[in-house]
Amino acid sequence: MFNLFSLKGGLSNVEGFYCDGVNVGMKSSEDGDVAFIRSDVPCEVTARFTSNKFQAAPIKHYQKYPKDFKTDFILMNAKNANAMTGEQGIKDIESIFDELKKYYKAQNPIMSSTGVIGYRLNQEKICSAFEKFDFNAKNSDKTARAIMTTDSFKKELCFKIELDDGSSFTIGAICKGAGMINPAMATMLCFITTDAEIPKADMEELLSEATEGSFNRISVDGDTSTNDTIMLLANGLSKSYNKEAFREALNKITFELAMMILKDGEGANKLVAFEVNGAISEEEARKASIALSNSLLVKTALFGEDPNWGRIASTIGASGVECDDTKLTIHYDNLLIYSNEQRELDQEREKKAYKIMKNDSFKVTCNLGLGDGSYTSYGCDLSYDYVKINAEYRT
Repeated sequence: MFNLFSLKGGLSNVEGFYCDGVNVGMKSSEDGDVAFIRSDVPCEVTARFTSNKFQAAPIKHYQKYPKDFKTDFILMNAKNANAMTGEQGIKDIESIFDELKKYYKAQNPIMSSTGVIGYRLNQEKICSAFEKFDFNAKNSDKTARAIMTTDSFKKELCFKIELDDGSSFTIGAICKGAGMINPAMATMLCFITTDAEIPKADMEELLSEATEGSFNRISVDGDTSTNDTIMLLANGLSKSYNKEAFREALNKITFELAMMILKDGEGANKLVAFEVNGAISEEEARKASIALSNSLLVKTALFGEDPNWGRIASTIGASGVECDDTKLTIHYDNLLIYSNEQRELDQEREKKAYKIMKNDSFKVTCNLGLGDGSYTSYGCDLSYDYVKINAEYRT
């Protein structure tokens, strides 16, 4: 048995980790644009990256390290993705880390970037952050804000886990993401730190499980970035660990952060769960569910608060899964919207459906009536503001 407690302050609570963010002039706001996370001792590290074939230079740099390398330092920047910059993009990272050595002797430092694709990093500006950093700071707030791009709010969480034997460990995280979000590792950066004494094999297993149950199930706009990263670092300083307790804490922290990303979806007003069950397999349910969370027509119907089930049914049929309109049922929350016996919305049910769609969040449940396969993904509506934000992204 164990107890899980929420703590304020994100990464700042985790023993042996330090973080800070500063502004070097790449962002016009007061928020920082370059940040770091470091540990007193080298950490075990595991990561999951974008499924986009054009992976950015920071990911390629990470992949050059030996398989079981340890690190004690992550450097992050906003405004520039360092993606599609070729071999020079990797060399620029190496040059930045050569300069970092004058200020901090990092072991196998990691770079992570977010922003505009196709431009080399401004090394002079990024390196100017090293004189501004407080390398002994515990400022999760500034760190979380420094990696924001079109995000409208910072995203950070922390949990303390107390075990029956009296020992405890902490897990904290920050992430960013609001647009180019697709259930294929989403468009996001997420950094999770823990002082748990977790074996590397468990890190690999549990991060994969947590990612699949959270970030791989969300969609804002159906696009997948070149820089998507979720990284877990463990320094073991608490000398405490329990696999099931860590699993629950990691699943909880990643799911809640994923829901924050959806709530912050560019121009989004609604968070919607798309549950598909009764499919002939879990894979068929997944295909249909993800099709719903990605569909632009479904997203615009959500924005318009239009209870017409036609776009839901059409999207399922177009997803390529086995389905039958005589067996299909569709519910908005607990309200039956479509069945073989009730194909047309009467005035009373349409009024109730419209009321549900006025809510900030609700669930669309589609039962295909063919088997035991089930899957739930999560999406949001698509508003006028999404077009405006992305049309003006570089300005």
